[in-house]
Amino acid sequence: MLLMKKIYYISAFFLLNWAFAQTDKSFLTQISNSEKHAAAQKLNMRTNANTQNYDITYHKLEFTVDPTQYYISGKVTTTYTALANMNSLTFDLSNSLTVSTVKMNGAILTFAQNTNNELVINLLATQLIGTTATVEINYAGAPPQNGFFAFTSATHNGTPVIYTLSEPFGARDWWPCKQDLNDKVNSIDVYITAPSQYVSVSNGVEPEAPVVNGSLKTTHFHHGYPIPAYLIAIAVTNYSVYTQTAGTSPNQYPIVNYIYPENLATIQPQLDQTPLILNLYESLFEVYPFHNEKYGHAQFGWGGGMEHTTVSFMVGFDRQLIAHEMAHQWFGDKITCGTWKDIWLNEGFATYVAALVIEHFDGIPAFITEKTNMVNYITSAPNGNVYLNDSQALDVNRIFSGRLTYDKGAMVLEMLRFKLGDAVFFQGLKNYLADTTLAYGYAITSNLQTHLEAVYGNSLTEFFNDWVYNQGFPSYTLSAQTLGNNQVQIQLSQTQSDASVTFFEMPVPIRVTGINGELLDLVLQNTTNNQVFIENIPFEIADITIDPDVHLITNNNAVDLHNVGFVANPSIQLFPNPTTSTVTLSMPNLMTVQNIDVFNTLGQRVLTSSTSSFSVVDLAAGMYTLSVATSQGTFHKKFIKK
Repeated sequence: MLLMKKIYYISAFFLLNWAFAQTDKSFLTQISNSEKHAAAQKLNMRTNANTQNYDITYHKLEFTVDPTQYYISGKVTTTYTALANMNSLTFDLSNSLTVSTVKMNGAILTFAQNTNNELVINLLATQLIGTTATVEINYAGAPPQNGFFAFTSATHNGTPVIYTLSEPFGARDWWPCKQDLNDKVNSIDVYITAPSQYVSVSNGVEPEAPVVNGSLKTTHFHHGYPIPAYLIAIAVTNYSVYTQTAGTSPNQYPIVNYIYPENLATIQPQLDQTPLILNLYESLFEVYPFHNEKYGHAQFGWGGGMEHTTVSFMVGFDRQLIAHEMAHQWFGDKITCGTWKDIWLNEGFATYVAALVIEHFDGIPAFITEKTNMVNYITSAPNGNVYLNDSQALDVNRIFSGRLTYDKGAMVLEMLRFKLGDAVFFQGLKNYLADTTLAYGYAITSNLQTHLEAVYGNSLTEFFNDWVYNQGFPSYTLSAQTLGNNQVQIQLSQTQSDASVTFFEMPVPIRVTGINGELLDLVLQNTTNNQVFIENIPFEIADITIDPDVHLITNNNAVDLHNVGFVANPSIQLFPNPTTSTVTLSMPNLMTVQNIDVFNTLGQRVLTSSTSSFSVVDLAAGMYTLSVATSQGTFHKKFIKK
């Protein structure tokens, strides 16, 4: 299936709505709406069966442009390997562009441009599977003005500018390529020749200074990482260049910003956030994936931006837009979602990683507010899955659902982080990014699950089934009853918003507030409905709040405290506590043990017993939770192993 990439730009279709979008309180609504236009372009393009018999390893792209003219001429030299015996070679290329010559090893090849936006080249002899060849294509013309605007000539403050935005099937509108999203090119060299008064931009770094020849200047860029055709981009205008530095030794690298000179003074303070965000992402995940080259931005004319590898194209420079685009350099550009169904691996990640900027730069209260806004949007409808089914993967609005792909995808990551703990969660993501079978290639949802499970040490199938593949969310009802001796019995029940899930297993955080302002945070390992927990609460309860820091997707929760303050039957007791060797449970006479599970602080089951007295000699020192299934319900107790 087609691989999906995210784009932040507003098409001509959305320009009429842009003024309204600027005042929309939902930043992600603007983003997801803008991407629907790109999706329409994607869905109009199916995998080209005629380009599947070869693998591109290298492009030398030589373009000649003038921002005052809507025109491009170029020479594209492509090295490829045959995946089958071949007598012809097909490239994607718009019918609006005209090929003049095609050569291989100096020999002229015959070719045809058909009505399907293809260039079909006839090889001199059958090329055998596994062999490599290089072909040179010379072409020129005015790219099609088909509503997708992959190649744009415009002005800013009266100055002409040319820029491209190919995501994901517009590359053929301005150069001969293989644009199916299943073949990343190993490396590229880009040469842009333009009038000498202008500054040119592309992916990667400039190995040498531009070469001036009369009134023209040729600028060379080299990008040495795998890249799909749609992330290759150029721009040319009278840019001012603002350079910064990011990274930590020995992996420091430049940030090169190409900004319209009339906007530089205003934008520069916003750009100063860029190295701070890059360094944060490095501390959370890994060194910037393209640190041998650069990161940066190029200003262009669309509303929003586009995460071209090493150089995000943007019109504005809001911190959260910078953070979102930058996050895609890890989650989208380095590892790209492998199918439409897995789009959340791009968009959910970018949304959540950008939210981490709020957590680290603005503090926990601001982070909680951001999560609250997402949860409110997610729960505004009762259904919705994160991983798409076949029919959903053909629906533009569903693919780019701000509620599900962006916000629910992001909050699923927050729930995984809460369930696994920070150490396990972030190590799992680091391992995912470092996986050599995925890095600079493609991934699907099961790849992420496998890496998280490997560090967690337990299956996450139940979690992924509930929260990723199926639909809806739980609403909790909590009731509390005082038992005496500082113990409180808490019963936790839930209803589900969608029938696809019968029960959402999830640790549920609660905050207990005392009448004198005391606070106690607890986590209830909720594995069954109507589950009963016995907790030590050494003060008189005034209130209990479910999920106070917004780790979960849930709403319409209720708390019943009318039995707090009344003494009930004697509770389960355990002794000795702390212990070094054994734990024994004491229960009311009419209560019998059915099963006991012991969980560590990560929620991992480490021991099971069917008797009320059992050995804990083999457990490491620390805090543990007992889940005691009895003839009168399931209860939870804590003990310390010394």
